[in-house]
Amino acid sequence: MWMPVCMSAVLLMAACGGGGEKKEEGSSSSTETTTPAPAADNSMVQDVTGKGKELMAAQDCATCHKETEKVIGPSFKEVAAKYPNTPENVSTLADKIIKGGSGNWGEVPMAPHAAISKSDAEEMVKYILTVK
Repeated sequence: MWMPVCMSAVLLMAACGGGGEKKEEGSSSSTETTTPAPAADNSMVQDVTGKGKELMAAQDCATCHKETEKVIGPSFKEVAAKYPNTPENVSTLADKIIKGGSGNWGEVPMAPHAAISKSDAEEMVKYILTVK
């Protein structure tokens, strides 16, 4: 009974950073730093992933795909591992979203999503390729 409660607390702490910075606060070394990565780099990734993720939420993607678990189709993590984030792959995968396809991930075909614009499909792919 207490195990699920403890696991939930651990997961919550991990998701919130788990207080990792407290360890370095008392450090007297001037070479160690807790400065986060530059905001410009992080905001660019968040903007792309945010827009792509929002676009996907408005579609039926979750019926067949999850971020880290295979459902009917591959997980986004599997797709990101298979396809490097290149302009060519973004374009090719965006076309797969729009036109559908089969054979790359098994027998079950991916349904076409012809109502999605190429630019929106590319934003979705940019998000998918960030899932690690």
